[in-house]
Amino acid sequence: MSRVVFHAVKMEYERNKSLGVAPVIPHGPIIVADWHRCPDSKEYFTKIFQKKRRKTFGLLEAPAMPPQIHVDTVRYKIFLAGKSGVGKTALAARLGGSDIPNMHYETTGIETTAVFWPVKLKENGRVLFFKYLFWDCGENALRRFDHLLPSCKEQVDAILFLFSFTDHGSFEDLSNQISRVTDPSDRIVKLVVGTKFDLFMHTDVTEREIASFQETWGLPVFRVGGDVNGGLGEVAPLLNALAEHLWHQDCVAASCVPPSSQV
Repeated sequence: MSRVVFHAVKMEYERNKSLGVAPVIPHGPIIVADWHRCPDSKEYFTKIFQKKRRKTFGLLEAPAMPPQIHVDTVRYKIFLAGKSGVGKTALAARLGGSDIPNMHYETTGIETTAVFWPVKLKENGRVLFFKYLFWDCGENALRRFDHLLPSCKEQVDAILFLFSFTDHGSFEDLSNQISRVTDPSDRIVKLVVGTKFDLFMHTDVTEREIASFQETWGLPVFRVGGDVNGGLGEVAPLLNALAEHLWHQDCVAASCVPPSSQV
């Protein structure tokens, strides 16, 4: 968790304590699910669109809200891990609403993608902009240059482990990826994403295998396709899940609750 996010959450807990409100960890869903479909979200989501397409934000850019509307931004670093060819670059483009390259190419170094996502908290109706900075690094580059993986993991808040539904080997490699990239003591959010789910006629991974993996590792598995149509319906579940897990993780850290109570 970044210092900015930690202090923002910590200040909210301290403010609640000063008002005599006990700082408790939320139970159940923290954010409003499918808020992007609600009428009151329109003025926020329009700020991440430009000419009916998702707006591309640079590292120093942010959505411009009217002066009378104050929205805090919380920032998170997310590393995309997985075998070469599973679709890490395509997923980053998909989540950011950018065009996916027509031809596959190996990412030669580190590429970053900034994605803004408005979220409404259930407890108090507060709206936040979650800024996800996705770090994508080619698998061959990671193996060739020892300094890249530590750079990707430095102050990371979450890791998405990717596999392709059309490549059973990438699914079998998940356990190696998790063991290689993370340590049991890491207090970070870990999610698994299966790509190319839209190619169901060519899938090499069965639902039984997915269920067995989730039971063994205790990690949720999300499914995404390969096309970008500019809509939010297909990316919202993953972006909302990231917000849910990351905000809960920050609440746990800010209130000094043992990590065993995390979602």
